[in-house]
Amino acid sequence: MRGVEHPALAKARSVVEALPWLIRLQGELAVIKLGGNAMVDDALKAAFAQDVVFLRHAGLKPVVVHGGGPQISAQLARHGLVSEFRAGLRVTTPEAMDVVRMVLAGQVQRELVGLINRHGPFAVGMTGEDADTLTAVRHLPEVDGERVDIGRVGEITAVNGTLVRALVADGRIPVVSSIARSAEDGEVHNVNADTAAAALAAALGARSMVMLTDVAGLSATWPCGDDVIGRLTASELEKLLPELAGGMLPKMAGCLHAVRHGVGSARVIDGRIPHSVLLEMFGDGDIGTLVVPDDDVRPPVPEPAAVWS
Repeated sequence: MRGVEHPALAKARSVVEALPWLIRLQGELAVIKLGGNAMVDDALKAAFAQDVVFLRHAGLKPVVVHGGGPQISAQLARHGLVSEFRAGLRVTTPEAMDVVRMVLAGQVQRELVGLINRHGPFAVGMTGEDADTLTAVRHLPEVDGERVDIGRVGEITAVNGTLVRALVADGRIPVVSSIARSAEDGEVHNVNADTAAAALAAALGARSMVMLTDVAGLSATWPCGDDVIGRLTASELEKLLPELAGGMLPKMAGCLHAVRHGVGSARVIDGRIPHSVLLEMFGDGDIGTLVVPDDDVRPPVPEPAAVWS
């Protein structure tokens, strides 16, 4: 009857409105870094898994990279080991590295793989050690003008994307733990997951990189304030980096590295929002902080076909 809208029409409208993004992103590779509250909240983890599977069915090629800060801290405490951070990075003794490796590869990764595979046989867990995907040397950050040793914390020196590409080509969703082996002495290093995601995105030539965190984005009055910066060019972000510290520093440094090395865009989004990945991929660009190359001139997304007139 004219004038009466069918109850399912709203769902159909949502699907059609996503069509321009689906066309634009078809076949593109996206690296998604999972972190923050989305890693410890069961509902958010389940929603994240659904988002990733949806992207895969929609024709994108998602690659997931994860850390496990809260879980590592909890497990270290159970072992009587103190969590210490310097320059925004976890101080990782050999004893702590055993815990980090166990938590990332044996707990967090397996749970993510299980959540994704509830929706089909897609996820494959791996670490940066596998097939020498990530190679690192010991990272010596600068604190108060001096280089300090924070243990088995790695700085990535090389990325071999062969295994990840093979999994993606086979229709799988790689779930990568941020651990790397040293080519010099064979020691395993804890690598910041933001840094690992950026390095992997650049090596794979990803169309986009998305980082989930516990804030709405980068604030113009960081570290406090709700005035999120919606969009930054690489040069604009580079000027801001010296003012950042803590966990936001490796995230934004990772975004800068990604877009300076061929990734089309990088965005930091609020992982506390359910289905934030879908909102980012198929929204109007008003979520989180987007970082783009200096020469980015993005054509507007075409309007969906006027099927509702």
